[in-house]
Amino acid sequence: MKNVVYTLAVLFMALSANAQCAMCRAALESSDSGIKPEAVNDGIVYLMIFPYLLVALAGYAVYRLRKKKSALPEAEG
Repeated sequence: MKNVVYTLAVLFMALSANAQCAMCRAALESSDSGIKPEAVNDGIVYLMIFPYLLVALAGYAVYRLRKKKSALPEAEG
């Protein structure tokens, strides 16, 4: 029963969350043209690239290390 109550509480808290910070919302609401919202969206995409890029590079490095480690016993035999 506790799990159900916690799950419902989390779901209802998430409904009231705002999607933008106060500064972004104020800047976009005062904008008359469509250029500023498009620039904000481009900036968000630009900032999102780096965490994904870092995770991909770390994953590739782990893959290479594991591949090298698994190929090492074959060379010895």
